[in-house]
Amino acid sequence: MSNDEFHVHGAHEHELEHASHGGGHDAHGMTNQIAMFTAIIATVGAIFGYMGGATQANAGLYKNNAAILKTEASNQWNYYQAKSSKQNLSELGKEISPPAKKDFYDEEIKRYKSEKAEIKKNAEALEAKSKEWDEKSDEEMHQHHRWAQATTALQISIALAAIALLTRKKWLQKGMMGMGALGLILGAAAALHY
Repeated sequence: MSNDEFHVHGAHEHELEHASHGGGHDAHGMTNQIAMFTAIIATVGAIFGYMGGATQANAGLYKNNAAILKTEASNQWNYYQAKSSKQNLSELGKEISPPAKKDFYDEEIKRYKSEKAEIKKNAEALEAKSKEWDEKSDEEMHQHHRWAQATTALQISIALAAIALLTRKKWLQKGMMGMGALGLILGAAAALHY
């Protein structure tokens, strides 16, 4: 430029020059800090979201296994009842039959008692397995809720980061960091099954 020309700086040129000398509005790197923080929190949040979905799917699968076993146990108890009815009929037959038939009915009663004992054992074992699957499902749902809480805290942190960038308020940046920390703590609790 020659000395006799007049040059007007645009607002953006002034801002760029000011920032290059360390005097810009972003002198402390607030924008860079928030951007980096947001990228990290968003990545961690995606992982937490995946874990939350996986634990919810597992809880449903385990609950389904419990229901199947409970149905099988119910079928065994129905079978047990059928054998009890046959045993009762045999006991009645023994009472009203002639003495020559009593030995036959004694054997039938004995057989039905033995069969019922085995059926009862199977039904109780199926109920116990069903209860185990129910407990596993409950544990997975608890863990799912922790992952969901962690993910929600991280999402709030990201929202606060956006507002902090727009408003340049330090207290919002601190709130963003605090919610991010809470999200990480909740995620650690989920990972450790608390």
